[in-house]
Amino acid sequence: MNAKTENSRNRKLRKESSEESEKPVEIEVQTKYPILSSDVSSNWKKLSSALGIATKKRTQVSGNAANTSSELWFHVDGLPSSQLSDSKRSKRAKHVNKDEHLVKEKSFDGLTKVVAMDCEMVGVGKGGQQSILARVSIVNHFGHCLYDKFVKPTEKVTDYRTKVSGIRPRDIQDGQDFKVVQKEVYDIIKGRILVGHAITHDLKVLFLDHPKKLIRDTSKYFRYVSGGKTPSLKRLSEQLLGVSIQTGEHNSVEDARVAMRLYTMHRKAWDKYIKTKRMSKRKSGVKHSSHSVDSK
Repeated sequence: MNAKTENSRNRKLRKESSEESEKPVEIEVQTKYPILSSDVSSNWKKLSSALGIATKKRTQVSGNAANTSSELWFHVDGLPSSQLSDSKRSKRAKHVNKDEHLVKEKSFDGLTKVVAMDCEMVGVGKGGQQSILARVSIVNHFGHCLYDKFVKPTEKVTDYRTKVSGIRPRDIQDGQDFKVVQKEVYDIIKGRILVGHAITHDLKVLFLDHPKKLIRDTSKYFRYVSGGKTPSLKRLSEQLLGVSIQTGEHNSVEDARVAMRLYTMHRKAWDKYIKTKRMSKRKSGVKHSSHSVDSK
């Protein structure tokens, strides 16, 4: 074999070797079509192992760190009381943006079929033991304030109860006349479902009546939270909403919003409870009437 033939053969061998090295390497990975999300994860692990790709673990976000800005606007009827009174939710109360949880964003801000009311009162008479109206606030179904007015006292105030009521002499000395406020409040709540905490006290200082079937009183419905006793609005707000209120002076707008939020969260179960109670009373009345006729 001459030198020319040898050189030609060497070039041919180098070319074949180069072409062989440029061919893609076939990787056999046994995978199956994913049926469950776990199958997808399994297939990816096999493939990444064959390719030598390091997989990063996802950092899990704890429930406390999750954004709860819209969580409370979901319907939670039927949620066990043990979950509703979760101590973790109560501990988060201090850090909650109240308006974010008590007023629904981008919602209707006019008069709705359901309204919530709260009043602040001052003391009159000996020792300020009797109460008269000093401020009344009404919010709509979504927490928007519809009405908020201070009321000029109809009697000499002997106890402003400022530490609780938040009312000071300057607030009510130029307040609206009681009769005007009474008429305006009546026009707003007439024919509507009225929500409030111990709402009968508020109606009493307003000298107004409201149909019992249209009243939703949080102090009565949520007694299970306090083992049958009447719970404070402060406790209900902290345990059921995770919102801290009444840490000092009361705010009637805020209190009305809390009462409304408690109602909207439990509306279906609450209304069903009232309906069942009425039907039970009717049946009881029919039986009693029948018994009376038979006994004659």
